[in-house]
Amino acid sequence: MTHDEQFPGANGYDGDQQELADRVALTRVPGMSTELQDESEVEYRRLRLERVVLISVWTTGSASEARNAMAELKALAETAGSQVLEGLVQRRPRPEAATYLGSGKVGELREVVVATGADTVIADGELSPAQLRNLEDLVGVKVVDRTALILDIFAQHARSVEGKTQVELAQLNYLKQRLRGWGDSLSRQVGGRAASGVGIGGRGPGETKLETDRRRIDSRIAILRRRLRGMDSTRAIGRESRRRNRIPSVAIVGYTNAGKSSLLNRLTGAGALVEDALFATLDPTTRRCRTADGRVYTMTDTVGFVRHLPTDLVEAFRSTLEESVQADLLVHVVDGSDPDPDGQIQAVREVLDDIGTGQQPELLVANKTDAADSDVLARLRAGHPDAVFVSARTGEGVDELCAAVESRLPAPHERVDVLIPWNRGDLVDRIHRYGEIESDEYLENGTRLVARVHADLAHELAGFVLQGGRRAPGPRGADGVDCAGDRASA
Repeated sequence: MTHDEQFPGANGYDGDQQELADRVALTRVPGMSTELQDESEVEYRRLRLERVVLISVWTTGSASEARNAMAELKALAETAGSQVLEGLVQRRPRPEAATYLGSGKVGELREVVVATGADTVIADGELSPAQLRNLEDLVGVKVVDRTALILDIFAQHARSVEGKTQVELAQLNYLKQRLRGWGDSLSRQVGGRAASGVGIGGRGPGETKLETDRRRIDSRIAILRRRLRGMDSTRAIGRESRRRNRIPSVAIVGYTNAGKSSLLNRLTGAGALVEDALFATLDPTTRRCRTADGRVYTMTDTVGFVRHLPTDLVEAFRSTLEESVQADLLVHVVDGSDPDPDGQIQAVREVLDDIGTGQQPELLVANKTDAADSDVLARLRAGHPDAVFVSARTGEGVDELCAAVESRLPAPHERVDVLIPWNRGDLVDRIHRYGEIESDEYLENGTRLVARVHADLAHELAGFVLQGGRRAPGPRGADGVDCAGDRASA
């Protein structure tokens, strides 16, 4: 079998020291401006895209880490549909409580906004309601924080009913804390006979517009949560069916744009959307795979993670992320071409700990080796000796990955020697699907199979055990793997 046939989806340190002037300066980050390719793109962006200035407070870490963080913020902004004009970073021990940037630097930011003609400022952090309001008042344009930016990207990429519901829930939870009141002029007034006879002295502000908005948001949140519970029950039925048949499950997790969907396509021919963009995948895709000996397992592509993923978003997508919680193995994909892959690994593991998968078996996979720097790959190999290095684009290392996945799957352990009548082909099929066949023989009265199966299936086969046939636990044999996946959804 050729490779294309087998894989249908193939085609003495004292810390960082700086002069005082450098420490307090608002530093422009080079290379932040979005490059326009041709005249038509210039016209499109002029008409359609927001012109933004990025700001960040550098509190900890090295200068390269700060640059990587700004580069990621730029990628997020462009994914959301923006033209990045400038990137500004201020070195501070902590963000200013009132205005995020230092009060003196807000004036400089205002000058940059006016000079560039920007209409939006995006902050690399979650801003409090007061910080948002103060910055907008002082700078004079819309201010968006990192959380709102990510939520906006999710809203653009959501396709399924469940995905759209999850995004709306996260947006409402975020918006609820950031509503702005407009005084008593928009209050509902109480008084007179209409107010149950309160009369003189009882007239005054009733429910304010702010309170009305919050009440409506709370009502909508309750509706969305009920919908998600219903959708979750449907998903749980599918998981229960796989558990009943003891079908092992593999979840592909990792940083956004690490190549998870490309890897799923390479392994199973799933045809999942592949795009060089952040958060291109929001809805999980599950496909059925087979090992070399015919056993079935499922492989699921999940939503990507990012540094400082908003808490509301994790909570809203918890039902989807439970595919990872229930998995027998996590295939953790990291972008080997990223300047800081270890930072990606740490960010993903933090989110996995938050959703309760910190103890799941994990196989680390470094993807995009064809585009990675050799020094970065060398550091990854030294720091993660058990990792598998692959390229979903070229197919390099995929065979090794398949073998590594199968070797970590839970194996059936009950050994049976049975004679299945010809009219019970369903049992033969289940043994082939969910067990490990040691030998098979076609006799006059039926099919004789010596296999290892799970305890539940072994119990169903008890009436077909041959005299002298053994049903005893034994060690699992080591087999190769054929990851050519069925196109049917598991």
